Amino acid sequence: QDFSRLRAFCLSQGLLFEDATFPAHVSSIGPNLLPEDTLRRIQWKRPTELQRNPYLIVDGVSRFDIIQGEIGDCWMLAALGSLTLRKQFLENVLPKDQGFQDDYAGIFHFRFWQSGDWVDVVIDDRLPFLNGRYLSVQPRTSNEFWPSLLEKAYAKLRGSYQNLHGGYLSDALVDLTGGVQVQFSLKDPPPDLEEILKAADKSHCLMGCSTSSQLKRNIELRNGIVQGHAYTVTGAVKIRYKNGWKHIIRIWNPWGHGEWKGPWSDNSPQWDYVEPKYREALLRNKDDGEFWMSCKNFQEQFSRLYICNRTP
Repeated sequence: QDFSRLRAFCLSQGLLFEDATFPAHVSSIGPNLLPEDTLRRIQWKRPTELQRNPYLIVDGVSRFDIIQGEIGDCWMLAALGSLTLRKQFLENVLPKDQGFQDDYAGIFHFRFWQSGDWVDVVIDDRLPFLNGRYLSVQPRTSNEFWPSLLEKAYAKLRGSYQNLHGGYLSDALVDLTGGVQVQFSLKDPPPDLEEILKAADKSHCLMGCSTSSQLKRNIELRNGIVQGHAYTVTGAVKIRYKNGWKHIIRIWNPWGHGEWKGPWSDNSPQWDYVEPKYREALLRNKDDGEFWMSCKNFQEQFSRLYICNRTP
């Protein structure tokens, strides 16, 4: 589908685009995501019906714009959270030639890497709602719609929303960058894991990690870590701590809430021994899903680390 041609046609006819190839219909959700009677209750709404003044992007693109919905696509949202930190990749995926202000015709497009090429995926902006709530990812700011529309385009690429329910973080990292990804098992990590993390962060790699799913998926442990879940690694630093140095790692949960409660978490006493200027620069004490932990705890709590960049 040619985005520019379709939009020009809709504008000339005074129409809002309706995508026949990914319709506002149960077939786009998938038959097994929800019970049949629930599927029938899904309503499709455009952002212009939900908000008087919708925007594609408000104050830039950030991981904190994202709150995971009912669909188990943490693997894709963890990769997306990392993408928001790397503007050089983000511009490929989220073209700037669209929005709700100029030339709005209910049509949007996003790009994903598939089999050695950037594929342009065109969608209409009708989003699925169940009982008045977003079925899928919801934006933290009520009038910002890039997370929901990008997720819809990815669902179309994959065939349905149902096909986003469970997947591999490694696949999503490549689909969003066209890059090369490597994985490390944290049960048998390389001896220089701390240096690898720091170097990857410094060279602007996308990073994610996942917990083991041997137990049930999405079970939150008492320490705040969710089992069978994917997270974004958003930072890795070495800081002065007491009389020495400490490697700590910053991690974000695509739920948009739910954090680690152990050492180096938001309210932990470890921060009292860090110089105030570093503490202020690094610590963001709010329930936004993001937290710090030590490299040792990271290896104990998570099972795999994923790193992706343009080149190995």
